Amino acid sequence: MDLNALIGLGTRRRGNSIEEGPRSARQAISLCRALLSERGEISGVRLAAEALGAYEALDEPSKAAFFDLLAQEFSPDPEAVGKAGDAYRKDPSAGNLARLLTVSEPPRQALFRRLNLAPNGTRTLVEMRAGLLAKAAPQWAPIEADLAHLLNSWFNRGFLELHRIDWRTPAIILEKLIQYEAVHQIHGWPDLRRRLEKDRRCYAFFHPALPDDPIIFVEVALTRGMSTKVQPLVNPNTPVTDPRSANCAVFYSITNCHEGLRGVPFGNFLIKKVAEDLGKELQQIKVFATASPIPGFRNWLEQVVRDHKDRPRYAAIAHLLSRLDDPEWLREKECLEVSHHELPALCAYYLMEAKQGKEPVDSVARFHLRNGARLERINWLGDISPAGMRRSCGLLVNYVYRLSEVERNHEAYVKEYKIVASRKIESLARESLLGRRNHTDSRIPIAG
Repeated sequence: MDLNALIGLGTRRRGNSIEEGPRSARQAISLCRALLSERGEISGVRLAAEALGAYEALDEPSKAAFFDLLAQEFSPDPEAVGKAGDAYRKDPSAGNLARLLTVSEPPRQALFRRLNLAPNGTRTLVEMRAGLLAKAAPQWAPIEADLAHLLNSWFNRGFLELHRIDWRTPAIILEKLIQYEAVHQIHGWPDLRRRLEKDRRCYAFFHPALPDDPIIFVEVALTRGMSTKVQPLVNPNTPVTDPRSANCAVFYSITNCHEGLRGVPFGNFLIKKVAEDLGKELQQIKVFATASPIPGFRNWLEQVVRDHKDRPRYAAIAHLLSRLDDPEWLREKECLEVSHHELPALCAYYLMEAKQGKEPVDSVARFHLRNGARLERINWLGDISPAGMRRSCGLLVNYVYRLSEVERNHEAYVKEYKIVASRKIESLARESLLGRRNHTDSRIPIAG
């Protein structure tokens, strides 16, 4: 049967519903339906490539129509699920359970598995999920959930390969580091070369389906002592030091390269594996720490100030916040004093007490605490870059990974949502304007 006939067959089978939407979207959906009905492996791969090509050729309105049809036409049949559920309730046998599982799985998952067989199929599906996450349309949430389910399986730790990246790494990969870096921008080749010198390390996870494209990468500085400022770590003019003199490995940037893989939990494996490898390579390194941003702190603090705008102490903070985007604020004595005396304590309160459900509001805090790190230190003016001011009010956080404690800290967090923090952090949180119970400013509760 030729391709045009297959398209026509798909249209007739589903009645009027597939007639909705632009013709290009209907043709792509018909190819998808034909792919699900195909039995031959070779012809299946050909059809998968045709279907993905048709999808990629769609403009934005046609993609929206495509996703609408994908949600309508490739969802489980409610009547079949209901009957199988009733049968299992009456007789919870293995056979009835198997039938229930079969009819309740969305046909989209089988479709995506077949699409994945096409050349660049995995990449296209990752990009498809990225597009769905960006749109955040409720009617497409089941499609995004199906892709998330499959990508979690396809990108589990067993399929990932850890590679150290250095100046000898192929240029196609090095170019992507410059492109993807999301924490501290890489300003061209000289900057990248400094980040790959002998007192630096860069590691990335790769997947066999994307051999020249890192999935996630981490940049590490080998230092004497735990870094309190990030600028020396990313300054391309910083002198290169002997890695044998280092006693600390500082993870100063972790970048997830593909939005379509958001939520796939491989970042924790990366940090632990790199720490283990560095510990074997440089046995004198005993401390593994981060130099981390606090991406939600400034937005949160601005809301706190708005909620307390009539109180003098918060008025001073409001003035400081209005000046942070101008580098000249560092020359203003009053702003410096407010920043030094108020912000670290308020940041400690934010990291310890501001919640999203039972977890911290701050995404970086959730990541490291879930991985078993300890919230160790808040550094004033630790990141004075424009991005550091914009997201963290110039503050920088050190999380520490003690390999002997990682598992215990992880268990405490995932089971009890306990934040393991240093006494200094706990003390700062109590001493903040929001933490002092006997301070009139702290009597108004704060929303996370």
